[in-house]
Amino acid sequence: MTDIELLIDFHVDAERQGPGSDADTLKALSFIDIVQSKSLKIADIGCGSGAQTMTLAQNLEGKITAVDLFPVFLAKLEKRAMNLGLKDKITTLEKSMESLPFGREEYDLIWSEGAIYNIGFESGIKNWKHYLKTGGFIAISEITWTTVTRPEEIDKHWTKEYPEIGTASGKIKILEENGFSPVAFFFLPPSSWIDNYYSPMENRFADFLQKHGNSDMAKMIVKGEKEEIRLYHKYKDYLSYGFYIAKKLPG
Repeated sequence: MTDIELLIDFHVDAERQGPGSDADTLKALSFIDIVQSKSLKIADIGCGSGAQTMTLAQNLEGKITAVDLFPVFLAKLEKRAMNLGLKDKITTLEKSMESLPFGREEYDLIWSEGAIYNIGFESGIKNWKHYLKTGGFIAISEITWTTVTRPEEIDKHWTKEYPEIGTASGKIKILEENGFSPVAFFFLPPSSWIDNYYSPMENRFADFLQKHGNSDMAKMIVKGEKEEIRLYHKYKDYLSYGFYIAKKLPG
């Protein structure tokens, strides 16, 4: 297995591939004043195995296109949709978020939880806004500093991992400069990190290492995840995921 295949294998059976919760998804959705119609078109970009996709499907009328680059995640999503009786509301699409085959102003709502970092917040906003109808909404969760200054250790780690990490005011400015009117913003609570992401991850470490014969690559993945968890617990006052909800303006 390659490094990326091994990393996917570690995350594929997780409930979530990043911090979040049903409550976070519903809270973001509560700020969106969208006309309920069976013809609503929604895109969930970087959907992973689809925890938030199911929540959207259960609470919105219309059709959801769930996009991810990796077919193993989409297969998990499709199984979830079938088990929950949501198969008719969700279509999966195996595609890079950088080259989406969507039409101009095709969607009423674009959603992306914990995934836009793959192409960068600004790049995602600039590219995806073309697929959104005027008056449509975008809802994105993105790792965000909660303070202007922070200890060097955590600053160094996340700046290396994701150079575009910034404060909420900086992200909101990007939205405003690219034809969006901010509607709401909130930080995810620690429970969305610890209870829904890190604790289940820690429970998978032993089985993952055993499955892959304690290989050096498997050990490196576990070591990296353990370090991220350590840093989060030590510095959780300085960062979180921010949820950004904005409306596309005319023009």
